[in-house]
Amino acid sequence: MELLGNIVDVLNRKIFPGKVIFENGKIVSVTQTEDTYNNYILPGFIDAHVHIESSMLVPSEFARLAVLHGTVATVSDPHEIGNVLGVNGVRYMIDNGKKGPFKFYFGAPSCVPATAFETAGAEITSADIRELIEKDGLKYLSEMMNYPGVLFNDPLVMEKIQIAHSLGRPVDGHAPGLRGDDAKKYIAAGISTDHECFTLDEALGKIALGMKIIIREGSAAKNFEALHPLLKDHSDLVMFCSDDKHPNDLLISQINEHVRRAVKYGYDLFNVLFAACVNPVKHYGLDVGLLKPGDNADLIIVNNLTDFKVQQTYINGELVANNGVSLVKKVKTEIINNFNTSRKSIKDFELDALSDGAPKIRVIKALDGQLLTEELREPAKLFDAKLISNTDNDVLKMAVVCRYNNSKPAIGFIRGFGFKKGAIASCVAHDSHNIIAVGVTDEDICHAVNSIIDYKGGISAAFDDIVEVLPLPVGGIMSNDDCYTIAEKYTAIDKISKDLGSNLHAPYMTLSFMALLVIPLLKLSDKGLFDSKKFGFVDLFV
Repeated sequence: MELLGNIVDVLNRKIFPGKVIFENGKIVSVTQTEDTYNNYILPGFIDAHVHIESSMLVPSEFARLAVLHGTVATVSDPHEIGNVLGVNGVRYMIDNGKKGPFKFYFGAPSCVPATAFETAGAEITSADIRELIEKDGLKYLSEMMNYPGVLFNDPLVMEKIQIAHSLGRPVDGHAPGLRGDDAKKYIAAGISTDHECFTLDEALGKIALGMKIIIREGSAAKNFEALHPLLKDHSDLVMFCSDDKHPNDLLISQINEHVRRAVKYGYDLFNVLFAACVNPVKHYGLDVGLLKPGDNADLIIVNNLTDFKVQQTYINGELVANNGVSLVKKVKTEIINNFNTSRKSIKDFELDALSDGAPKIRVIKALDGQLLTEELREPAKLFDAKLISNTDNDVLKMAVVCRYNNSKPAIGFIRGFGFKKGAIASCVAHDSHNIIAVGVTDEDICHAVNSIIDYKGGISAAFDDIVEVLPLPVGGIMSNDDCYTIAEKYTAIDKISKDLGSNLHAPYMTLSFMALLVIPLLKLSDKGLFDSKKFGFVDLFV
């Protein structure tokens, strides 16, 4: 196979007209020519940290969209399905990913369950991690979210890190806001990356301590604007990731968007491409080609070095995307799940006021474009001695319902969703993936939750006695349907959530992180309201 175009030799930082010849999936030669070309050939992009499950697609369907944007490989943390189904869930992702040409490099989940303050569906032990690396060949220990466990030398946490190091695997980090001596101790434990920096100062502090920073731009969490200056002086220590991206956004862009924006901002092209193509290969030891003889023919052809519109994507020499058409074939997908709770009643979502009237309550403040939340203290609104939503000041009732047993729902309140009517619910709720809901009335919250229970997973919206559902039968968090169909259905239900009054960019994605206890500050698990600074439960009533 022969390709002609302007060769973008990232490793040697030069561009020249040339010819790439590859056979049996390997590059045979890259030679210079005297011709003039309008297209550019460069290595494929790599997403350096992603949870495939957040796309609501199984790996084989995720791949069909990712290749459209020039992504040829992902460094994938399967801890979402791990929290639902344990090692069996991780192996489901590995097996499904192997059914196509795309290169999925999975890590061994380090924190399943993420904390002891929520109900998860499974546990992944130190012995499991060793087996996943030794037997299944997983490439790294995925994000160590239990940073308190690292700081206090928790034996189980340190054992998992030691196992990874002894087997020559890097350890990914997860330490939002960690600075000073705490950051120094966390990094000194051998944790090499972080994708949770929200400010440039935080990222620079971690780089100074020897850490690599992954710049994230997902559906809810967006840190590119804060962190892109790292590309000027620290491009060798930077990678790009999407982390969590919903199917409608994945249909539009992936790592190519990072590249396009960075070049538009004036950063050196090769600095940008090192972050997008080279650094993940070197850090994780990936078997992904970098456009040199002997490498796998993992490459893309783009129209120019400004728009980076992908014309063709090749993986191991196979054409997998051509002018906006994915050539990755749909494969048969099995369904596995872990769902064991019954329908709820409206009374399950009622909350009695205290005997002394209407005190103040702790309210979660959701921030658009961030996973962080803040704590507010607001007067409770009462009706018939029950706490209810207050649409006048956007303090809405929130609930987390355990999907693994029939325990009573946990109730809280949140600001930021802006609904004037109705409710939405989701079984994509990091990290244990219980059912999370927010809405105006107990009736709508109940209807939205029950629709997910009926389908044993999904996302839903309830309003005016109408219930819309996008079923997610695989682990309760992914669909076995066609990627384009799911993107279309998600777009429709996302529009409904905004028609209910929300101004959030991605209401369902934001909602999915409101139960993620390891991200500050105030969150809600199925066991109650949780303060990450205190690392413990707090009372709703102040």
